[in-house]
Amino acid sequence: MSKLWQNLAQNRAIMPLMNIHIRDINQGLMRQILGVSAVMFERGFLGIFYGSLSARISQDRFMINKSEAAFANLAAESLIVLDKTHDYRWNEASKDAHIHANLYENFSEAKFIAHAMPPYITAFSLKNAAFEPKDYFGYEYLGERIPIFDPKDFETWYERADTDIVRYLKQSGQEFIIVRGYGVYAYSRDIGEIAKKLDIIEQSAKILSLSQGLALNLQDNTYYGI
Repeated sequence: MSKLWQNLAQNRAIMPLMNIHIRDINQGLMRQILGVSAVMFERGFLGIFYGSLSARISQDRFMINKSEAAFANLAAESLIVLDKTHDYRWNEASKDAHIHANLYENFSEAKFIAHAMPPYITAFSLKNAAFEPKDYFGYEYLGERIPIFDPKDFETWYERADTDIVRYLKQSGQEFIIVRGYGVYAYSRDIGEIAKKLDIIEQSAKILSLSQGLALNLQDNTYYGI
């Protein structure tokens, strides 16, 4: 985890309570999840009850937020550990759990996974088929052109999401996917890298949105009373 995000996470981390489902989990890993969750909520990447965060614990086990977890105040009691045994714990976990599970199964390098809905990139995805960052950091860090995945039918999206997301990521070679109207899914070995990537995506989308608005205003001379 990068030093910047580590410091931010430590400053915002909530001391974990004992939870039968996570009592054997490394406390450092727990603090990373809780701390970065708080930072991402402050940035508007996670809502009170939407979004998801997870961390791989072993080859077949991962920790994820529960379905009723509030990211405004995420605590250890809001997390649960899942494995390939689809027992009652899966009913308590985030509805994104099956997507995270399939990502971990298909990408051995995935140590952390996040689903976030940063407002600017989510709004941008509704009107565009691709994201083309125009600012320096977006262009250098994300690339020249990132296709936006269209889920087509929202009514059946969760039935297809796990396979569609994995298929796209394998074909694109990226560690993130922008889904129209659904936000961003990202994975990495470092949870700080995920937060950094989401921040750059959102800032680039914001800059692009503001620049497009400025261009429209410049075309309308009456805006300046000319």
